[in-house]
Order: sequence, then C-alpha cells, then structure tokens
Amino acid sequence: MDIGTLENAYRNGRLTPSAVVAEVYDEIARIGERPTWITLMPRDQNLARARDLEQSAARALPLFGIPFAIKDNFDVAGLPTTAGCPAFRHIAAQTAVAVQRLIDAGAILIGKTNMDQFATGLVGTRTPYGVCSSVFDSKYISGGSSSGSAVAVAQSLVSFSLGTDTAGSGRVPAAFNQLVGLKPTRGYISTRGVLPACRTLDCVSIFAETCADASGVFAVARGRDSADPYSRVPLAGQNATPWTSTPGFRFGVPLPEQREFFGDEAAGALYEAAIRCLCEIGGTPVSFDYTPFQEAASLLYKGPWVAERLAAINQFLADNPDSVDPTVGAIIRGAAKYNAVEAFEAGYTLRQFERETLEVWKQVDFLLLPTTPTHYTIDQVLADPIELNTKLGYYTNFVNLLDLAAVAVPAGMKPNGLSFGVSLIGPAFSDDGLLRVADRLHRRLAKTIGGTERLLASTASLPSYSTAPPGCLLMAVVGAHLTGQPLNWQLTERKARLVRTTRTGGQYRLYALANTTPPKPGLVFTPGFKGEGIEIEVWAMPEQTIGSFLNMIPPPLCLGTIRLADGSQVRGFLCEPSGIEGAQEITHFGGWRHYVADQISP
Repeated sequence: MDIGTLENAYRNGRLTPSAVVAEVYDEIARIGERPTWITLMPRDQNLARARDLEQSAARALPLFGIPFAIKDNFDVAGLPTTAGCPAFRHIAAQTAVAVQRLIDAGAILIGKTNMDQFATGLVGTRTPYGVCSSVFDSKYISGGSSSGSAVAVAQSLVSFSLGTDTAGSGRVPAAFNQLVGLKPTRGYISTRGVLPACRTLDCVSIFAETCADASGVFAVARGRDSADPYSRVPLAGQNATPWTSTPGFRFGVPLPEQREFFGDEAAGALYEAAIRCLCEIGGTPVSFDYTPFQEAASLLYKGPWVAERLAAINQFLADNPDSVDPTVGAIIRGAAKYNAVEAFEAGYTLRQFERETLEVWKQVDFLLLPTTPTHYTIDQVLADPIELNTKLGYYTNFVNLLDLAAVAVPAGMKPNGLSFGVSLIGPAFSDDGLLRVADRLHRRLAKTIGGTERLLASTASLPSYSTAPPGCLLMAVVGAHLTGQPLNWQLTERKARLVRTTRTGGQYRLYALANTTPPKPGLVFTPGFKGEGIEIEVWAMPEQTIGSFLNMIPPPLCLGTIRLADGSQVRGFLCEPSGIEGAQEITHFGGWRHYVADQISP
C-alpha cells in the first residue's frame, strides 16, 4: 500500500483507484470499523470520486488515487468532528487546509480515525470509541494521541495518514507500529481547520510506511497559509542541511548515564545498535548533556502550557463537565491553577533552556534519540495513566517547545515481538535533510513495513540530491580554502560541508598570484585551452552565510561559474584577468596542493 508501489500499479494498469478503494472498504468491513475509525467517508461517494479521477486528467496529480486517513480533530466539510468526544460532535462547515491540499493533489480520504480525547495523551487509551492496540500485540498500546491514524497505515488500510503532534503524538504511535512518523517544523503545514491542543505548539504530523512517502506527502501539504497566523515557511538558507550531502555528519547522543529505558534492556540494546548503524552510514556520535532538553520537556504538562488545552475547549468543558474522559478532564482542569505571572515565568525558564541547548547545536547537526524508552500494556496504562504517559514522553516532549523538527523511524524488533523506534531531531526547517538521513538509517534497521510481511527493500528510497541540498549553494574552492589549507576555516565556520573532490573542465589555467597573504592561486577560464583540468573541492554552503563569505574574498579573486569535468556547473573562485599580471602559471601541477607540496620539498 506504499505510495510508490501504488503509483507503479496504476501506471501499468494492474490496479485502478476504484479497485483499491473497494478493497479498502471490504477490508474495513471484514475487520470492523472500531476501534481504528470514528467516521468513514461513504463508500459510494469515494468510489464515484475514484472513477472521476480515472476518467480525467488527474493522473498527473502527485497523489493520484492514493487513499489516506486523518485524525478526528481535523475538519472535513459535511463530516462530524468529535476529537474523540461524542458530546463535542459537530458537523464541520469547511475542510482543514492540509486535508484540502491533499485532496486537491488527487488523494482519496477514507475516513477519520480514533484518538486520545482532545489530543491529550501519548497512549491511545483515552477514548470512548475503543482502545487501539499495537498491530504486533493486542495487549500493548498503539500509542497516542494519533492512535487510529497510525494503526490505519500499519494495517495497510491507507497509504498515509495525518495526525497531530504536540508532545510526541506523531512519533510514539509510529514507533509502536513500525512506521515513519514525520513531525514537521511548527507552522510548516497549516493547522487551520484543526482543533488545537496547544495552539502555539501544535503541528500536523504524517504517518507513512517509508520516508519517501512521508516526503512526498509533506511536499504537497506544506506551504504558507496567509489565514493561519502560525503558518510560516523558511527564510533563505534557514532550511539548509549541508550535512546531508556528505557522510561527515555529527549526531548527538545523550550521555550514557542519561539514557533512560525504565528497565527495558531490549530497547536500550536496539538504541545502541542504531548508534552503531548511523556511524556505519558515515556519522560521528557526539555525547551531550540531555538535562536542559529534559527540563524543557517537563514544562509541557507541569507548566502553564497545559492552559492552552483549557483555552481550546473551555466553554465546552464548562457546559459538559461529565462528558470528558476522567484522565483528560483532570489534566485540562488542572490548568485553571496557573496565572499570568506563572505563564511569563515559565516563558523565561524556557528561554533559558533554549539558550543552553544552543550550545549543543554548535556541536551537532541533529540528535539521535529513542522515540520512546519502553512500551506498556493497555492494562498498565489504565492502572497508572498519568505517570506512564509522562515516561513515554521522556524523549519527545521537548521538541515542539524548543521549535525543532523530528522524524521517527523503525529501528528493529524486540525479542517480545514489539517494534522499537528512534528519532532524528534537528533545528527548525531541517525536515527534508532529516528525512534523507532517516531513510538510510531506516533501510538498514528494519526489514518489513508496519504490521505486514511486505519488505521495506521493495519500496522506493529517497533519491540523493541531484543539486545542492535545500537551502545551500554548491561552492567550488581551488586554493587556500581547500581542506587543510589556511583559509578553510572560513567555510567550516559557516557550516559548509565538503561534498566531493573533483576537477574542472579542461579549459582552465591555474596561476600562483603575486603578493598575496596567505598565498593564493587564481583560476582562469581560457576558451580553446585543452588541459587536464584543475583539482577543486565542491562544498555545500548555507545560503544565509554566503554574503559574509563574499565579503572576505579579496581582489583580484571573484565568484563566478565553473564548469566541472562531468559537465555540471557550480559557483566558485575565479580570477579577474588583470590579476594574473606578474603571476606564475602552475597549470602543469594539476592543482594547488601539488604546487604547495613542490614549494616545500627540499
């Protein structure tokens, strides 16, 4: 049911959207709507939509005929929204922006899924519509609050689904059902038309079988919404992930004594295996102090942010005091004790944690954390709903508070048959880069998809970037900026990363410039010259740092376009023609390093 496989089946005529839709409804009828679903779109209506798609020019749409589900805190015009509470049920007048974008892209909405009531919880047990369980063992929780959204994908009823994520609800259910869970940067996907839990922190999340599927859905769903005051898109270079173009990335892991699994030794072993695997891919682990992240996480439920949950349903709760799940009601009503002074004080505290965590981001490109420390049974959670929920959020609760992006991916199976997951967490708008690395890690750590026997290896992976990574410019350097040379720090200080070492095309000459400190070469394009090319390095540089870099380039050097030996073009250092007056031609050395080595040889 992954998107790539369906697309291929549609192209070669083995399947049609109407056949897939019919099969989905047949399977739902066989296994039952509850507890996965709260409301289904009418079967006949979706079959008619599928046939309309087949008979139109819609085949070119990016999500042509792809079935999906949404959590029941998203509005869909004409359908009820319950947010997991029957008394809250009302018919929506408009469709949530994110959902409409997917429908406009050709996707077919199957229905609305079960959830922890009012999106309050990481467990999936706080609902009157039946408790969803892990697809691997009915005794264990599915994770919440986006419980049904994850299970619908893991059961292969839909190709992807939307959830929401405030504290980890788009990641915990992914870990418990062997799925990819993308928690985008806050505001990257519009939340207009979604009932908020904490409006300043919420984001729309995506459950999918692969990172490639999550990436494709994300590309359709994201974008500025001028009517959503929390909508935003990256500024130039803000989404830069130069580390995705090279194996030399650095990832943060908590100090050994801070790695908490609450007695789950199998989870701890799988996390260690994930660290080793990421090293094999080309990463370098960097230990960091998890304390400020953990303390920031504690603010989510033990601080005044819980008052946002009360703000979302204050009037309803006052009018319907007995209609809310007891645990959910206790959490939300507890918000009444906070006042404005405490809210500001908590904001000051969070800002301090943000400052402390900035030191970590100077050392690493992203964090690799367990998605959850362990996995509880439904009975365990029902017996201790608050404490166990808190433990599940040990590695997730801080992410939105600190304005970070995250991708949760499967990371193996425990001896008891339950799935384990890890999360890659990075700065705001690093989503695309995280997905690229997460895909490589996922394919090394997992074999099957969701709760099925289908092989992950049979699905499409995310392709390598054909050009520069998002938010970056490819920059060729030829002399003093090469690795190990005296000005290389000007690149690394700006978080540029080496992509490859290669050669220019054959129409370039190299000169050792006179009277430069430190010594520098000049690369000159000479039409008609037929040389062997000059050795250069190509670096990926964040767009937002290029201006300061240009200010450090002295004449006669300048920035221009360099043709590489493979025919591609990149920006890079060239020399103005006047600069080679009095310069020594060193083209025959083939590159600056060979020339420098020759100068220091006895």
